[in-house]
Amino acid sequence: MNKKSILIGSDHAGFELKEILKAYLKELGYEVKDEGTHSTDRADYPDYAHRLAEGIINNEAEFGVLLCGSANGVSMAANKHKGVRSAIAWNAELATLARAHNDANVLSLPARYITVKEAKEILNAFLDATFDGGRHAERVNKINKTT
Repeated sequence: MNKKSILIGSDHAGFELKEILKAYLKELGYEVKDEGTHSTDRADYPDYAHRLAEGIINNEAEFGVLLCGSANGVSMAANKHKGVRSAIAWNAELATLARAHNDANVLSLPARYITVKEAKEILNAFLDATFDGGRHAERVNKINKTT
């Protein structure tokens, strides 16, 4: 797995912000794999969330970024995959906590509710944070249930 690789995906509501963040990630030195959508035409968010989640599970990248209008749909779909921990963040503090306390490997952004500046700040916080481990690792290990 290339630690400088990142997956990104969105539905139609997140497309424009996805394109901006994709370019921004490339400026930061990341190799970006775009899982779609590729236009503002209506698209079903689960298709892109599942594709990105499978890439995370298959070690195509360490992290992923998903966008839809509210971030709820993409996050719910991604979290159906064992080993994916998608967190919704609408500010930098939540993104940091998602990494530090929950070992989130996918950041889900609400494209209709944040600005480009906020999105970049949230993304930076997510990528700069590290997992604290310890008591948090015990909790993260309890996330995947078999029943």
